[in-house]
Amino acid sequence: MLLAIDIGNTNIVVGVMNGMELISSFRLTTQTPRTSDEYGIMMIDLLRQRGLEVKDITAVIMSSVVPDIMYSLTNGIKRYLRQKPMIVGPGLKTGLAVRTDNPREVGADRIVNCVAAYELYGGPCVAIDFGTSTTYDIVNGKGEFIGGLITPGIRICADALWQRAAQLPHMEIKKTRGILDCKNTISAMQSGLVYGYIGQVEYIVRKIREELGVPELKVVATGGLGKIIQDGTDVIEHYDGLLTLKGLAIIYEKNR
Repeated sequence: MLLAIDIGNTNIVVGVMNGMELISSFRLTTQTPRTSDEYGIMMIDLLRQRGLEVKDITAVIMSSVVPDIMYSLTNGIKRYLRQKPMIVGPGLKTGLAVRTDNPREVGADRIVNCVAAYELYGGPCVAIDFGTSTTYDIVNGKGEFIGGLITPGIRICADALWQRAAQLPHMEIKKTRGILDCKNTISAMQSGLVYGYIGQVEYIVRKIREELGVPELKVVATGGLGKIIQDGTDVIEHYDGLLTLKGLAIIYEKNR
């Protein structure tokens, strides 16, 4: 089985994949400093808690936007899982031509999402990842990554509200019944945040369709809070919480 690892700014998402099927998954906090021994032992323990052993893992692939932890994590995997990880980056075949000013600066997670969106749902398409930041990444009909947008993530926006405004409290991010369902400070914040974000998504997708001249552009979303946004709009055709892990599995198969 394939161990697919997506290292983001907030979480490290680990999936045990059998083809496109997710067998098991777990998350680690990215910002916690760990040694290679700690990473390796933790991986083994988490696998065993799910009824899996080291021998069940036949390959590892990783994508990362956090260079500082790569040395420890990579060495922990080599030492304890006895696998040399395949790392998404320059030189690895993705099947996706990157048509930007500097292809090397495009985050690996963005490329992985685009590979999965294009291969699984077709193109032209835009892959929206609701993570620490929200990324809108565009693939044209020829399977070329032609650019995208990066905006503050939903949680960053929520944190900014309560950190910068003395009388506004911390709150749960959720969709209220309607914009007018604002009878207290918490619901007012929730409505403003979620419906405002839905408006952002709808406007950006509409502008991408206009500028590309492709009204039938496919829209694929992923990321923990993406389902909340999809529930409030009809512009997101597909929500796939496993999009990044599936993209890693697809890239692994292209390079095995």
